[in-house]
This record gives sequence, C-alpha cells and structure tokens, in this order.
Amino acid sequence: MFAHGSDPVQHGLVASLNRPGGNVTGISFINSQLGPKRIQLLQLLNPRTAIVAVLVNPKNPNAADAKNFIAAGRSIGVEVLIVNASTEPEIKEAFNRAVQQHADALLVHIDALFNDGSGQSQIIALARQHRLPTMMGTVTFTTRGGLISYGADTADLNRQAGVYVARILRGEKPADLPVVQPTNFALRVNLKTAKALGLSIPESFLLLADEVIE
Repeated sequence: MFAHGSDPVQHGLVASLNRPGGNVTGISFINSQLGPKRIQLLQLLNPRTAIVAVLVNPKNPNAADAKNFIAAGRSIGVEVLIVNASTEPEIKEAFNRAVQQHADALLVHIDALFNDGSGQSQIIALARQHRLPTMMGTVTFTTRGGLISYGADTADLNRQAGVYVARILRGEKPADLPVVQPTNFALRVNLKTAKALGLSIPESFLLLADEVIE
C-alpha cells in the first residue's frame, strides 16, 4: 500500500490507476495536480496578484511539476517564480528571494520538509514576518496559523486506505484494486492570520471556503 501526493503512474508505482498491476495499490492525494488550481485561488484572493512564488524542494521527484505551475500561471496572466529549498535554512532564503522579486503570494508545493510540524511552523512564521499570503495543501497548515489551505479530504482517504488493507488481508490482490483518488476537496481560510497580515479577504472568496477559522 502507498499514499502518494504525485501521479503514481508517472512515477512508475502502478501501470494505471484503474488496473495497478504488480503487487501494489494505494491512495493518490493528487497534490501535484492541484497546483494550478491553487494558483487560481491565490489570484481570486487578490485579483491584483501578478507574481506567485512556488516553494519547491528540488530533491523531490515532484519538483518536475514546476512546469505545470508556470503554464497555469501564464494562462491567467500570473508570473510564477520557482524558489527552491531542500533544508530548513534554505526555506528562509527562499522566502527572502520571493520578497526580493516582489512576489504577491507564495504557494508551498507538497514535500515532507515543508509539511511536517517544524516545517509548517517555520513557513507560517516567515509568512507573517514578510506579510506574504501563503497557501499549502495540508489542512493542518491553517489550523496551526497558516492563511489558506486547499486539498483533498485526507481523513476520508485514510479511512479508505484502511478498507483496502482489510481487503488485501482477506486475500484480494492489490493488482485488482484501483488506486483510490479523492472526490472531496476543501478550501480553508484563517481570518485571524489574514488580519495579522493586514489582508482583507473578499466576501466572494469567503463564500467559496468550506471552513473559515475566526
């Protein structure tokens, strides 16, 4: 069983989503594929957004997704600036580069370095220090004090993973179990953080949110 944020077919884990083949199946959070949608949401947050920095770990195979972010930004008139970091000190340097190049917002790409507790805490602190609107795909980002998160309902996917484990233990073959993909996505906004950043969130954006933290 796997739980994967990028395309499991592209990364060679399975032959196809519907017929995995081999001895593995699992859960795809499709985090990488949601990057373009997240850039659109950042522009909806502030229609004057002209430059979005994307924080990427160049050592992660999903760093190749950067080209999709650039193309998605171009399609809506937003310049996408890739800022790399593979260590905690480099995260600080990446924020500095984003600010120096006049980024209006920052999107954090999926990576264990950014998603763990210390990584999220550092990113939240830097976003407040630089007053830079920042988005991540992980729900805990907003509950810890980040501005915006948008991603799959991980609780539902984890439940489905448990169901698959039970089915495999009863004798079903992983090759015959389609890769589970999310059907529910949630946009969460932390208004306390928006106030700390001096950011006024449009009512139209709040109406799109599944959860508003006040």
